[in-house]
Amino acid sequence: MDRKKAFIIFGAAWVSAALLTWFLWWTATAPKTEKTIACVAVTHDMAAGTRLKKSDLKLVRVAERNLPRTAVFDLNSAQDRVLLFPVNANETLTNTKLTSSSGAEGLASTIDPGKRAISVQINDSSGVSGLVQPRSHVDVLFTRPGSMSEAVTTTVLEDIVVLSVGRTTEVTSTANLDARAPRPQNQAVTLLVTPEEARKVELAKNQGKVSLSLRNPLDHTFVDDHQPTTTSALDVNPMYGRRGPVPNVRGPKVWAKLTGTDDAPPKPKVEEKKEPPKPRLVVDVYRGDKHVQEIFP
Repeated sequence: MDRKKAFIIFGAAWVSAALLTWFLWWTATAPKTEKTIACVAVTHDMAAGTRLKKSDLKLVRVAERNLPRTAVFDLNSAQDRVLLFPVNANETLTNTKLTSSSGAEGLASTIDPGKRAISVQINDSSGVSGLVQPRSHVDVLFTRPGSMSEAVTTTVLEDIVVLSVGRTTEVTSTANLDARAPRPQNQAVTLLVTPEEARKVELAKNQGKVSLSLRNPLDHTFVDDHQPTTTSALDVNPMYGRRGPVPNVRGPKVWAKLTGTDDAPPKPKVEEKKEPPKPRLVVDVYRGDKHVQEIFP
């Protein structure tokens, strides 16, 4: 092989190596492009119950791996539908945040088919000190007032969703947790219930006191025992350490047993000094040969 051919082969090998090195460096350092998909997003902040218009919607491209499972891809399919939850600007819309049908508007459109909204009056003690917020899950307790034998408390509803607190339909930050934040003493809480549950709540409102107990929104368990709680659960006998009737502390024997003075040795009796008999006035009366004594006290 002559020198010219060897030089050509060496030059071709050197160029091939340089090109291969450049290609490997470019693929390692060049930005990777991900596949994106166009989906529907909102143009500004909107509250729950807002009916979407064409000006409220836009298309944005989102990486396929970051795309929500129930994302909306068609502008026409999202138009005229109502928001079930508040959304922020540029937030991707999903079918779970929209009503299934269009045409309705306002907060009433967020009520699921087959559900009803009913309000109950609460205060700090019956409303978990203001910790109940929209979309919270609560249990509804009913207390029937009366005497010790008539009073009873029972759980009438479990795992109920709160639609609004007063006129607030969106979850606030920490306003309700701040002790300095103003909060009304009495306010209404609107619950999402079935028609049968709505009748139970209305009956409970008119027959006694209704209160709410806050629960974990991820806890969907139900209590098997639905027996009402009576005042017998509060009767604890301190003498015997068990439940039983409350003793009559006005009785001297019961009071002595409660105070621990029943085992004390009896006090010696003190004899009372008798007063000497008062002297009597005796008068001798003589009538002829007869003698009579008259006694005066």
